[in-house]
Amino acid sequence: MNLETIITHSPALIVAVPLLGAFLTPLVGKINDKLRNVFVILTVGLTTFFVFLLANDIFSSGNIRTYVFGGGTPITDGGFAIRILFEVDGLNAFMAIIASILALACVIYSWAFMKENTGLDKYYTLILLMVAGMFGMILTGDMFNFFVFLEITSISSCVLIAFWTNKGKAVDAGFKYIVISATGALFILFAIAILYSQYNALNMAFLANSIQYTFLDKIALVLLIAGLAMKAGIVPMHMWLPDAYGRAPSSVTLILVGATQVSLYGVLRMTFTLYGSQLTIPLKQIGDTSITMNGLLGITLIALALITILVGVLMALKQTDFKRLIAFAAVGEIGYIVLAIGAGLTAMGTSYGNMAFRGGIFHIINDALDVGLLFLVAGAIYYATKQTSLNQMGGLSRNMKYTTVFFLIGLLAVAGMPPMNGFASKLLIYQSTYQVNPIIAIVAILCSILLLAVFVKVFHSAFLGPKLPKFKDVKDVPKSMLLAMGIIACFIIFFGLFPEFVVNNLVKPAADAIINNTNYITTVIGGAVP
Repeated sequence: MNLETIITHSPALIVAVPLLGAFLTPLVGKINDKLRNVFVILTVGLTTFFVFLLANDIFSSGNIRTYVFGGGTPITDGGFAIRILFEVDGLNAFMAIIASILALACVIYSWAFMKENTGLDKYYTLILLMVAGMFGMILTGDMFNFFVFLEITSISSCVLIAFWTNKGKAVDAGFKYIVISATGALFILFAIAILYSQYNALNMAFLANSIQYTFLDKIALVLLIAGLAMKAGIVPMHMWLPDAYGRAPSSVTLILVGATQVSLYGVLRMTFTLYGSQLTIPLKQIGDTSITMNGLLGITLIALALITILVGVLMALKQTDFKRLIAFAAVGEIGYIVLAIGAGLTAMGTSYGNMAFRGGIFHIINDALDVGLLFLVAGAIYYATKQTSLNQMGGLSRNMKYTTVFFLIGLLAVAGMPPMNGFASKLLIYQSTYQVNPIIAIVAILCSILLLAVFVKVFHSAFLGPKLPKFKDVKDVPKSMLLAMGIIACFIIFFGLFPEFVVNNLVKPAADAIINNTNYITTVIGGAVP
């Protein structure tokens, strides 16, 4: 089997490998626990290899790859493709990279962090199922399969959030998550039904080529955005996020961050791929001003984004629980991504509109890395001290030097301070939103400064000050946990030192994929569907 054959089949392998691994994990666990851990890490490592191999091909060639299950050419019947199809463009490849990095760090970190827990065969099986679901959502070109993979991700996430069943708050957090997820999934399923009833198709490219922008189509768009916004934790649909992020094991929280970003990917894919050609059509004429869908949707998203940022930062200020504080900060960071998308929609077709899209997409990976690292640090502190309350911590830098360094990296990155990666993406967001409205950019900058103050306070509370007597025997965490944090920290530093390289080679192809949906449509259905 040559390299080209592997690349050709890699879209299927990226989902199939973790899915097969999930079913084999309990069997391997019966043999030996260490062997099971090695097997899971190798499974995710192999999946990551396929992801980077495929992404390199996509970014270097600029092509879009399709993978049809059941044959090389889609069968057509009544004018639409029947067979299930995976599609990989710059945006899919970009999101797959994020998911693979977080998944690999998660399983490495879990080796020591979850060692003393029971039920680890189930734990690793659910992790692999969640990974397979995330990759399925990212790669599929079929609406109903997107829903199926979304449900796989949601169900496995719910169980993992409530994994520590001896803690009542964890079960409560899992219940909140599944209620919100089920509601969002129903919205998405209803939207899919509306589109299918009109166009007799589920293929995204075919729908994008056929959509007439009827009243029902507009309802479907609202339902899709609302359902995915629930999964993404956008205010006022964020109620589940602080509890889920705060109560789940830190290794699980890391991959939950990835699932949240994949839901934001869904918003981008559904909005721009399905409706991209129709977004600038006037909805209503008021005098000399035309109200377009992109303008209306952009203003709505900007308003929601500013509320999300403010709620996240202000709620983080009052938290004393370390993980809940980071969770609310994560809510605020989601707001920055949505703000960039809203600004891009409002200024669609302009240079600063394109800059906004690039800033938002760049911030997706930066947010995943920065917030993910902070959660791993919080998990390391809990592992070493069994404490989550900042009021019960102090002087940890003397005994946990590596963890302290990783926290400083995460602190500077999430607050958007140079030379970390968060500065590069937030700078793009500030510049583009300033062109839309200077007040928006000023609010965003002030909230970043406030977030920096929050984490400086955390650093002082947890790491500085006199060493508490109860922590005199505390040691830094095992090497596997440090390795996982080190992997993410290296990406943070690299993206911060070489932002131009990242923007030109990773972010720009992803942004171009959503700005222009023509390549997607012609590649998937060109010549196959009349």
